[in-house]
Amino acid sequence: MKLRFYISLIITLLTFNLYAQEGTLVAKVSKNKLGLNQRLRVEFSINKQGSDNFTPPNFRDFKVVGGPNQSVSQSWVNGRASFSQSYTYIIQPKRKGELYIQSATVEIGGKTVKSTPVKVVVLDAVDLPKDPNDPNYIAQQNIHLVAEVSKSRPYVGEGIYVEYRLYVSQNINVYDFSTSEAPQYNGFWNQEIKRDGLSVKNGTYNGESYRYVVLQKALLVPTKSGKLTIDPMKMEILIGVPTGRADFFGNVITKNIRRDFASPKKTIIAKSLPLEGKPDNFNGAVGDFSFSVNLSKNALKANESSQIKVRVNGKGNLKLFEIPKITTPEELEVYQPERKEKTRVTSTGIRGEVYDLYTVVPQYKGKYKIPSTSFSYFNAKEKKYHTITTEDLFVNVLEGKELKSNSDVSSVVKQNVNTTGNNFRYIQTKTSFSTIKTDDFYNSKLFYILLLLPLIAIPIGIFIAKKNEARSNDIIGNKLRKAERLAKKYLADAQKQLGKKEAFYEALERALHNYLKAKLGVETSDISRDKISQILTDKNVENSTIDRFIDVLKDCDFARYTPITNVQMKEEYEKAKQIIMDLDKQL
Repeated sequence: MKLRFYISLIITLLTFNLYAQEGTLVAKVSKNKLGLNQRLRVEFSINKQGSDNFTPPNFRDFKVVGGPNQSVSQSWVNGRASFSQSYTYIIQPKRKGELYIQSATVEIGGKTVKSTPVKVVVLDAVDLPKDPNDPNYIAQQNIHLVAEVSKSRPYVGEGIYVEYRLYVSQNINVYDFSTSEAPQYNGFWNQEIKRDGLSVKNGTYNGESYRYVVLQKALLVPTKSGKLTIDPMKMEILIGVPTGRADFFGNVITKNIRRDFASPKKTIIAKSLPLEGKPDNFNGAVGDFSFSVNLSKNALKANESSQIKVRVNGKGNLKLFEIPKITTPEELEVYQPERKEKTRVTSTGIRGEVYDLYTVVPQYKGKYKIPSTSFSYFNAKEKKYHTITTEDLFVNVLEGKELKSNSDVSSVVKQNVNTTGNNFRYIQTKTSFSTIKTDDFYNSKLFYILLLLPLIAIPIGIFIAKKNEARSNDIIGNKLRKAERLAKKYLADAQKQLGKKEAFYEALERALHNYLKAKLGVETSDISRDKISQILTDKNVENSTIDRFIDVLKDCDFARYTPITNVQMKEEYEKAKQIIMDLDKQL
């Protein structure tokens, strides 16, 4: 009896739940935009039992190709009942333009319920394959690799971002994908924006519902004005495509294919910074910044050190401009500043601070003034320049040697000498000479050593001179040694950053550009790799050397998006070192 009671109670609750919810009629389409010769699927679904007298809309602007196909589903999950009854039609538009699928109606519990009209945009006829079930055609229609840019007309130095998305429709499945060619950002300083893994989201593409995942996001800063292009990202994707056939149990049969996709090329128009109102000390800073100059100690002793911090803080192209230099009195010994960075890259730009740290050591007692310093930047949102000027700083040296000036030198007054008593008693007026006995120098050991020393030194000098002459005549060897010293000089920063992937490849790329800048007198960071190749070709550099140089630049970009080991970084360093040596010999 109890078992029968419980079964009856569950059935009652299920029925009550199904009938308690409000009945709705919803219309869904497979696509909101299509060609005149294409078809679409429209589905009318009802969420409540007891519906009757379903009336389809008047498809006056469409031709009904198939349907209606009716289906019913009912489930009970975690104590909640769900019901769905649907009517599906395959229709084809009769004309172009904005067409509407009118409301369908159904009676639910004595009430007439209507669906919401659905707008469909019909365009010109498209080229259709002979076989609409061709897997490659289906994949092309249901997968889209898209590059989205935050701003198409930025100023030079203004940060924008590009985001690569992979859109996949609900009709197919993606099992695997990999990047076959990373995008190239010629004319941009670029930095990848770090993300926490890949997450699938729901969105729309061309008015249709899709799932999508963000593959890559990068911050781009134009380094020159004019028309700049972002080359496509290319991918290889393994796709499960429905074949249009079903198995014995009615399950759709799919076919796995591997296909290449590429994002469209993007064009950015970089605007030059305005000349009106441009300060004389402007050095390329674009963004929104604050500027300060601080002294760690205002009062100190001679030979005691203090530090001056020249700091730029805010959001913008923090890594692409020089911090203003300070001016100090000659009496203060100032060492070369140490550059520090505390930044992070976001989709809105580089945030954080950069600063130069000067060490100051006074030599003399006194009070010294460090004059004010100015910093100028361009705010892209306000479209105007700003200048920040700091206050004068004073260093008070409390203890130490006095700094003498010309005014401190007293005049000398000539006075007569007065003789009193025995003023000159220490002056001896008589003397006596005696013979001092010494050894014979000509028979001493020192005499013979000094006599033989030239005989020994002459052959040694001749030997050293010949070695130096041979070394001087060794033109190839001298060039190699000079080139190696030059390569080590430019790659010193990169060598310090070995083991830190992003810092190492930034320093390596900067070293290569700085070498060409010093050697050729051009700003190579502002020109493309093709232009660099052309310049080196004009200088009669071998093509193989040019190709290896460009390959290292490409590796610097590509390595930021791929895992790199310390061994690979060491090999890249040696490769760059050899290329600079080869270039120096040929230039």
